[in-house]
Amino acid sequence: MDAFLFAAGAVSPIVLMVALGYFLKRVNFITDAFAKMANRLVFRVFLPAMLFLNVYNISDLGSVELGYVVYVIVALLLIFAAAVPAVLAVSRRPGARGALLQAAFRSNYALIGIPLAQSLCGAEGVAAATLLMAVSIPLLNVLAVVSLSIFNQDGSRPSAKKIVMEVLRNPLIQGITAGLAALGIRAILVQAGVQFRLSDLTPLFKVLEYLSSVATPLALLVLGAQFEFSAVASLKKEILFGVLLRTAVVPLIGLGAAFLFFKEQFTGAHFSSFIAMFATPVAVSSVPMAQEMNGDVTLAGQLVVWTTLLSAISVFLATFLLRLAGIF
Repeated sequence: MDAFLFAAGAVSPIVLMVALGYFLKRVNFITDAFAKMANRLVFRVFLPAMLFLNVYNISDLGSVELGYVVYVIVALLLIFAAAVPAVLAVSRRPGARGALLQAAFRSNYALIGIPLAQSLCGAEGVAAATLLMAVSIPLLNVLAVVSLSIFNQDGSRPSAKKIVMEVLRNPLIQGITAGLAALGIRAILVQAGVQFRLSDLTPLFKVLEYLSSVATPLALLVLGAQFEFSAVASLKKEILFGVLLRTAVVPLIGLGAAFLFFKEQFTGAHFSSFIAMFATPVAVSSVPMAQEMNGDVTLAGQLVVWTTLLSAISVFLATFLLRLAGIF
């Protein structure tokens, strides 16, 4: 029961913020034009600031345990590769294929990962989840750019050069890259015995914190404002496929393989990170990215909402079964 209550508690604020955005749109406090512009701001300003701080606040990259990081990278790449033919079979619309492909691999790790790991394994879980973030978030965003570049609304097939340029121009990846660069500079300063930190520039650091704090709530409000129940009927097949993929198939693959083949090598802290990576809902940031890269925004939003609602069950089941197996 405690696992279920935690899972419900983790996703209920997200659901409530989306519901608030839906309500504000219905009473005309949020317009379509505002929602579109706010999505752009989230994608180009607020999320990059949040990702920069998430990376910069990592305590020590040098303590990363290579084994569990490599496992996540390989698992995500295999899930991505296996999902491509599946989404091609499920939908004929290129834009929908991009949204469905994101649902396969792009979890809400940046938002839920650390709180979930802390609840399951305390400080040890937080350390494992935070270090994994430095590798997983860049990979998730690169795969997202590739997905939406290959499968966009007009059905065009970009060249490899264009995809690389899209990756390099992506504000989320730029924010992560800047965070890694700042983290590297901080490490050099530590080695040199210099005590200066970016947080010593208090006004600048406060601005970054303000921008970061806006990212998630505004993205959720806009998601609710753009959500349409009327779209469910026309997208029923894609929504059902995406939800099953995100909340059942991917957790089974990602967690099942780790348990069957590597349970002696991985600790409970590692498994808490795996739950956050493979069993949490589709990332909220997939919606503004879909808008900016000519993807199917409506389907992307539907997948975030429905996987969020059902992820309480997937997180609960994963936690409960691993607890029964003696992992936690």
